[in-house]
Amino acid sequence: MKIVDVKLGMLRVPLVTPFKTALRTVENVEDVVVMLETDTGHTGYGNAPATAVITGDTHGSVIEAVRQIYAPLLIGREVADLNRLCRQIQGAMIHNTSAKAAVEIALYDLFAQSYNTPLYRILGGGESGLTTDITISVDYIDKMVADAERAVERGFEILKLKVGKDINLDIERIKAVYAAVKGRALLRLDANQGWSPKQAVMAIRGLEEAGVVLELVEQPVNAGNLEGMRYISERVKTPIMADESIFGPREAIDIIERRAADIINIKLMKTGGISNALKVADLAGLFDVECMVGCMLETSIGVSAAAHVAAAKAPVVSKLDLDVPSLCKYDPIVGGPTYKDADVILNETPGLGIEKIEGLELLA
Repeated sequence: MKIVDVKLGMLRVPLVTPFKTALRTVENVEDVVVMLETDTGHTGYGNAPATAVITGDTHGSVIEAVRQIYAPLLIGREVADLNRLCRQIQGAMIHNTSAKAAVEIALYDLFAQSYNTPLYRILGGGESGLTTDITISVDYIDKMVADAERAVERGFEILKLKVGKDINLDIERIKAVYAAVKGRALLRLDANQGWSPKQAVMAIRGLEEAGVVLELVEQPVNAGNLEGMRYISERVKTPIMADESIFGPREAIDIIERRAADIINIKLMKTGGISNALKVADLAGLFDVECMVGCMLETSIGVSAAAHVAAAKAPVVSKLDLDVPSLCKYDPIVGGPTYKDADVILNETPGLGIEKIEGLELLA
């Protein structure tokens, strides 16, 4: 199976409600879609959102990286040469992790298709049924409580609360949501780098003393402040998870060696795709460090790839944050995994199982 063409498209999907964090507010999921076409008639799909505030990638940078760097590298190459191609994708340019991820996802999709096998089985098997949390965006307290209660009514048993804009108001938000869903759902907290180390210790200890049970607190401080993260981890009982601090294997090693966090969040758009995501999971497994597999605000192309990785690395990946399809008004992807509220059922069709993409705007 040889790659003969690389095509690009744009895909836009409205969210049910605006996605609000300490870093940004988003109303639509907007992806660059990469399609690798082969001489056998197969197509591999990948995608990348613009997350400039986290990865530095914009739609324009992703498009130009694929056009100028990756299309010339891939056309005429055999899909079977997967490992060599992935090394070349990673080494062809620095940073630009979302562009790398889009290309790698499409390549892995084709590789699994070439064996007529679902991607997660090619990666090592695992359970085909997964359970995800759902995000509750930072907002007015009454709105967050109402959103949390609706999520529980839909069957979600794990909620991820976005906070990080105002430490005192954050504490009130958390207490209010906890009181509303106590005994019905677990709470995860995501400060998106919004606190200082001392603020985080104060807030988490205060919540612990008030009887608020949190499953974890995600990225309470600035991504580069690993000493601050360790400071927090050493002073609170609640597990701390690194997100923006961890992109690939090197950051994973640093976090593990410093004992800066208890849990590592793996996202394909940060790792630059599947090959490094697998390496991070394997490194974490060596040191008995738990992992979450999460996603940026991408469509179910990338979310599905992440779900396949999570299933294959189930012994290490104990937590999932793959909720974007549930946050969107509709899913334009035909085929692939099934998303029904908290339940993610992986496809048993080859690769990612994508049959077509509705509303895709091809780029010239």
